[in-house]
Amino acid sequence: MVIHRHRYIDQLSRSKGNGLIKIVTGLRRSGKSFLLKKLFRRHLLEEGVQEDHILVIDLENRKNKAFKDPDYLLDWVVQQMADNDTYYIIIDEVQEVADFVEVLSSLSVTEGADVYVTGSNSRFLSSDVVTEFRGRGDEIHVWPLSFKEFMSAYGGTKEEGWAEYRLYGGLPQLLTQIGDDRKADFLRRLYRTVYLRDIYERNKIELKTEFEELSKTVASSIGAPVNPLNIANTFKSVSNVQNITDKTVAAYLDYMQDSFLIEKSERYDIKGRKYIGSLSKYYYQDVGLRNAILAFRQNEPTHIMENVIYNEMRQRGWLVDVGNIYHRVRNAEGKQQRVTLEVDFVCNKGSERIYIQSAWRMPDEEKMEQEKRSLRLVDDSFRKLLVVGEHTKPWCDEDGIQILSIYDFLLDASSTER
Repeated sequence: MVIHRHRYIDQLSRSKGNGLIKIVTGLRRSGKSFLLKKLFRRHLLEEGVQEDHILVIDLENRKNKAFKDPDYLLDWVVQQMADNDTYYIIIDEVQEVADFVEVLSSLSVTEGADVYVTGSNSRFLSSDVVTEFRGRGDEIHVWPLSFKEFMSAYGGTKEEGWAEYRLYGGLPQLLTQIGDDRKADFLRRLYRTVYLRDIYERNKIELKTEFEELSKTVASSIGAPVNPLNIANTFKSVSNVQNITDKTVAAYLDYMQDSFLIEKSERYDIKGRKYIGSLSKYYYQDVGLRNAILAFRQNEPTHIMENVIYNEMRQRGWLVDVGNIYHRVRNAEGKQQRVTLEVDFVCNKGSERIYIQSAWRMPDEEKMEQEKRSLRLVDDSFRKLLVVGEHTKPWCDEDGIQILSIYDFLLDASSTER
């Protein structure tokens, strides 16, 4: 089973020959190695690149043990480059090479070498590796399967697929697991034996029980504006551990972001055109892992759909903030008071902007008006979308707000394009 990941192939293709090291980052098991070694290699061959000009070094293979010696690897690459044409050098699990930072620095100044790398240890998974190659590195971030990619390999209806995707997420290996019990066990084991281990080893965490309890609290909070202090307070109220401080929580959140488990979305004052630093939202790069952390006991479709929409916009290349908009209303006593409404997402890409509201169900006109209210208060000409979790024909109301189903939004990339 091959899932074609056209978005990333396009990014890799546009990065060819730019003189930078292409650093493929992303959550563990999101398909980085397969992307480079199989899909991108096939793309190069289809583009007419000669096979002997694609040098793939797979350091997971014990037969390639010699390549862990940095000088051996560099000498071998130079020997293979027999002419003045471009050679595409793909190194998987590059962290297995001793002094791999120096090796990549050397390759980056080697004439005719176009370098693509991925890795899986805790150091390489983090954002630090991109920082080390600032000015010389080009990061291509790989996410778990989008819903559209998932459906390209799923055998059921889109309604069945959507229910499955909301529960188990989009890690590619899940498609090889048969049965709900196998899928749930796969995610639970993966979280404990891979993701937690990476975080513990990288950050030398000793309070492992506390970290795991905290991760459950964060997983329970998707869709809610939070900060380290109120997470710490929530954590204390639902656990027996009382000595967790907001500084510890902030550090643990950073560790989870560095390992690509979660992303932080800042609050943005739409009218004031400024960021509000007090509260943020955190979204999981894979909702299946989020559900596994909670033992699949908190499957709230409203918040999970919001998380999926966030991930989809990030995969499409948008920067995504949480919008706040203020307006004044008269209370029961006739006095004016300021009310804060939320726009789920303020999405920016270059000079483009889209406002998105997520609504799981629209049982009546009152609910529809409630969801539209914050979008109506946004007084500009950028697109405004209301995405609903049920079937509906795409339509546009008299205020210019576009209403479409989650299926049309996720399966049609043009839904967010002009």
